[in-house]
Amino acid sequence: LASGGGRVAQGHFRQPKLILALIPAGEGVPQTSTMTECFDCDNCKESLYGRKYIQMDNGPYCIPCYDAHFANTCDECKELIGHDCRELYYEDRHYHEHCFRCFRCDRSLADEPFTCQGKELLCNDCYCSEFSSKCIACEKTVMPGSRKLEYNGQTWHEHCFICSSCQQPIGSRSFIPDKKDYYCVPCYESKFAPRCTRCKKTLTKGGVTYRDEPWHKECFVCTGCKTPLAGQQFTSQDDNPYCIKCFGNLYAKKCSACTKPITGFGGGKYVSFEDRHWHHNCFNCARCSTSLVGKGFIPDNDEILCRDCSNDL
Repeated sequence: LASGGGRVAQGHFRQPKLILALIPAGEGVPQTSTMTECFDCDNCKESLYGRKYIQMDNGPYCIPCYDAHFANTCDECKELIGHDCRELYYEDRHYHEHCFRCFRCDRSLADEPFTCQGKELLCNDCYCSEFSSKCIACEKTVMPGSRKLEYNGQTWHEHCFICSSCQQPIGSRSFIPDKKDYYCVPCYESKFAPRCTRCKKTLTKGGVTYRDEPWHKECFVCTGCKTPLAGQQFTSQDDNPYCIKCFGNLYAKKCSACTKPITGFGGGKYVSFEDRHWHHNCFNCARCSTSLVGKGFIPDNDEILCRDCSNDL
């Protein structure tokens, strides 16, 4: 079970090894021996012959001295952990085996996985009940260490986070939220994304709108020359878009003076008289080239004349 840092919490048992010191044969009778006749407790100096003792690095200790000098204090009950007790220690804390229990349910943790919250030891079930999140889909606990997905403050088991349309697990793929539903990208595009008016394929990003209809930028082209119109000036004829050049060549009036199309784009103005039309800068007297815009003029067959030139005829 993942502890705060993500580790599996493990305790360790410790119990000293007792040794029985045998009384040499014929004690009290002088004899030659390679064994040191003085075999005493390193602390109280009492003889250890015939008594149980515990061998430490610096010498042997009788049981009372060992308990007094080397026994640890139980972190739970605050009493000494004697030599004859099974001791469990975890992160510099020591416990009697019977004191090493879940803080919530009092279950023994001696042979169980556990975690530690502050100074509280918790069994797997209690930790999950109190600290683990629940899957928003199945309402079951999301076990620590299991694969999960978190989004917008909610948690799912990996296999519970599925597309609302195709019902397949989304996993690590991109998804699109829609109110309380979640869709994989292909399903969302198929169900909700607009489709290009020209090619009928889904618009996933960008695009242009013309007559309240969506188009891919590459699909929105001049009906005449097929030049892309996105970001360019254009006009329409019979609901079909045209670039300025194609529209002028195909549908615009022609100037009676220069014969070029009169499109009206770019602030251009024109003058019309009967069935003839002129650009503003082309509406001049045929004789003296004086501009006739806003002035009186006299038509003379295909020409137009100012009053002065007309009087000279």
